Amino acid sequence: MTEIRAEVCLPTHDLRGDIGFFNKVLGMRMDMIYPADDPAVAVFSGHGLSVRLDAGLDTGAGQLLIRTDDVADFADGERVLTSPGGTQVAIEALHEPFVMPETIHSFVVRRLADQAPWVIGRAGMHYRDLIPDRLGGSIIASHIRIPDGGPVPDMVHYHTVGFQLIFCYRGWVDLVYEDQGEPFRLYAGNCVIQPPQIRHRVLYASDNIEVIEIGVPAEHVTTIDHDMQLPNGPANPMREFSGQRFVHHKADEATWKPFRVPGLQSRDTTIAEHTKDVAGVHVIRVGEGAQDWTKHTTDILFTFVMEGTMTLEGEGRDPYPLEAGDAFVIPPDMKTRYANPSADLELLEVSLPAAFDTIVGK
Repeated sequence: MTEIRAEVCLPTHDLRGDIGFFNKVLGMRMDMIYPADDPAVAVFSGHGLSVRLDAGLDTGAGQLLIRTDDVADFADGERVLTSPGGTQVAIEALHEPFVMPETIHSFVVRRLADQAPWVIGRAGMHYRDLIPDRLGGSIIASHIRIPDGGPVPDMVHYHTVGFQLIFCYRGWVDLVYEDQGEPFRLYAGNCVIQPPQIRHRVLYASDNIEVIEIGVPAEHVTTIDHDMQLPNGPANPMREFSGQRFVHHKADEATWKPFRVPGLQSRDTTIAEHTKDVAGVHVIRVGEGAQDWTKHTTDILFTFVMEGTMTLEGEGRDPYPLEAGDAFVIPPDMKTRYANPSADLELLEVSLPAAFDTIVGK
């Protein structure tokens, strides 16, 4: 069997000094050195890396980033070092603290007819941004589509997030999740939440699959897990991931109830319950009674128009006629009304946090 090794090559103008630095300060072992009478090259390994120091390499100073779960103990707590041979070394935490940026509230309306660009993202999927300003980095909402069905070139991965929702808008997609048993098919109208760091993989998609994906915060890390095989077992559906449990909400098993906004009704996805009120997700349709003005007290309130039409009226704003594919964000304490809803109106509403007050009447 052919043996293959890869090394990062770095220049050095003081190999003798670097030998002690890489060994004693950085805790790497020396694997090779030559020539014996006047060493010019030394190879070190450690921390998942192999480094070749070469006194004859005529390039700019190299840089190393070392990440550790004990920054205070590594290299005597130094965060930035320079080796005798010129290599720049930065020491950072292996897992950066999860920080939610403060929401910058704004009233946002994003209409499909405005021809917002689709961009090609991870695994060849097409992304359309539904909240361009991302409310100061607190949330990203994407309309995602895969025009051609079939196997999806995805890998087992996870996200470092506070909350993540996948709502199947059109078509279907096959998914598999850590500790949730065998792969399953997510149909249109159904949704899942991906708790923080749950391993998962997209397997297969129908033609013209479309999903709405919500991520909090907007910028979050996706990590590939090369070791885990899915499905794994045995299944443990009650497991919590950072205080959240996996949810697979099925429309045909849901109950419709009066909604917080007059004239509408909703089916609760139970996501609030399973995230301990981190987020609430409702599917909304026309109910009984007249529409009225309301305002809310939650931090983020995002809505996507899945079917039908309506007019979004906002205090001090021109009315917005909306149709399927449009999205909007209503900031707290802004009075709005969902006017002129068509009989087939269907909305997807996501609130963070889930528990908040709605004040009815102008």
